[in-house]
Amino acid sequence: MAIYQIVEIGSEVLREKAVPVKEITPNIAKLLDNMLDTLYDANGVGLAAPQVGVSKRVVVIDVGEGPLELINPVIIAKEGEDLDDEGCLSIPGITGQVARAAKVKVEALNRQGELQVIEGEGLLSRCLQHEIDHLEGILFVDKAKKTSRR
Repeated sequence: MAIYQIVEIGSEVLREKAVPVKEITPNIAKLLDNMLDTLYDANGVGLAAPQVGVSKRVVVIDVGEGPLELINPVIIAKEGEDLDDEGCLSIPGITGQVARAAKVKVEALNRQGELQVIEGEGLLSRCLQHEIDHLEGILFVDKAKKTSRR
């Protein structure tokens, strides 16, 4: 396992639309493993592949309920609205109030290539939306009502 360097704001890869994963190879499994190690090392709750310099539609999340590995995630349903503070491992020292859906339903492949449906609310909903935004080249500061230094 390896700890990746987290790419920070200003890097082009964070503004690119990430490329879908066409085939789940051993390299994708290794990417997932290393992204989880990096997430835990950084004390984060979510990490998208572009944040480690890889333009692939891959996300890992752990909001305290065990790790989720998402390949080619797509939000298929949203409900309600929630305004709360967010931060980002790629934008250290900055937080911002961001309006997100209160609940989401996401489809994604797992590392075995099986389609999974994840329903999230609260922190999981916010994290799913934040990380999927990364795959579109969108950062939370683009959506923040206001930002402040931590």
